[in-house]
Amino acid sequence: MSGGQPGAPVGFGKAHAYGNDFLFIEEDEVGGAALDSLARAICRRQHGVGADGLIVYRRTRAGATMRLFNADGSRAEVSGNGVRCLGALLVESVPGKTAGATTDLVEIETAGGLKTLALLRAEHPRYTFRAGMGRPRGLREEELAVGGERVRVVVLSVGNPQCVVLSPSMDEVEGRFRRLGRLLATHDRFPEGTNVEFAMVERPDRIRIRIWERGVGPTLASGTGACAAAVAAASFGGAARSAEVVSPGGAQRVEWTEEEIRLTGWADIVARGRWVPPLPSTGV
Repeated sequence: MSGGQPGAPVGFGKAHAYGNDFLFIEEDEVGGAALDSLARAICRRQHGVGADGLIVYRRTRAGATMRLFNADGSRAEVSGNGVRCLGALLVESVPGKTAGATTDLVEIETAGGLKTLALLRAEHPRYTFRAGMGRPRGLREEELAVGGERVRVVVLSVGNPQCVVLSPSMDEVEGRFRRLGRLLATHDRFPEGTNVEFAMVERPDRIRIRIWERGVGPTLASGTGACAAAVAAASFGGAARSAEVVSPGGAQRVEWTEEEIRLTGWADIVARGRWVPPLPSTGV
């Protein structure tokens, strides 16, 4: 490990869940580095490694603690796909946990609360987890003026801020996604920004979504976005409380119980490498 020394290459891992990709660096590799600047540099698709976000983590006896930076360098509280990818990296490093079905638990401490992952299947490099994502908070419908129109939205928190727009057809979902995604993500109603999902209830147990992620833009998938869309659709769109949520990257299962939201899906480990450019300094 480099210990954050200037000019020393820094080890990283890369994983994705349904195309929502993240880079992972252990905390003691980047001591003293300006992590927001590092996230912008390493996440750039053409000039860096490329990812939707950077997760800096520290191992614990039960799993890890993590800090999440979006591709634009801004902080985020939690990512459902990101915690699952981190879980995959942690499980991969433990001998005897790389084949067959298992019920091992991994605990990830995030700024959006503790997330507990139950490992359901391990077939390296793919690991399938059911994650306890906590309870939704602040769930309500509102009407916002955006893009010259009035739009009914569902706002809530699933550890991070979410705004869901329910539509009757995929044509309307696609049109609103292109027209309103960025505008809603940066709307004055959300002073710290918000993640935005445009959703259609295809049938009670199947919801289709498009995602505009805060600090990133369009993404192929979002774990917390899938959770938010499922809760919004069950509350205001006629969906069941257990549903498949389908994004361009694939389908995840969301169950909304009395105790919590449960998110089930896989994560793939795709690469390990060394980041060669000097670490940006905080100047402290």
